[in-house]
Amino acid sequence: MSADGRCDWDTMMRLGLGQLGLGAEDFWALTPVEFQRMLEGAGLVAVRGEAFGRARLDALMAAFPDGARFAHDEGSDDENG
Repeated sequence: MSADGRCDWDTMMRLGLGQLGLGAEDFWALTPVEFQRMLEGAGLVAVRGEAFGRARLDALMAAFPDGARFAHDEGSDDENG
């Protein structure tokens, strides 16, 4: 949607046909919800209600501090680790 509340078809077509690589027939067959989820899945728009803000960054930094090592990083006896 544009700032005035109207559908911004030019941007939607540019994202769908260009960025997502959809064919015209596939683009026009999508529902708005399907199109939104495709954009979210491709990382072209933020997932609604789950924006990555400072609070989420702080929580991740606390959970996974720099320099922290995980068990699988410290060596393993199996041939894949």
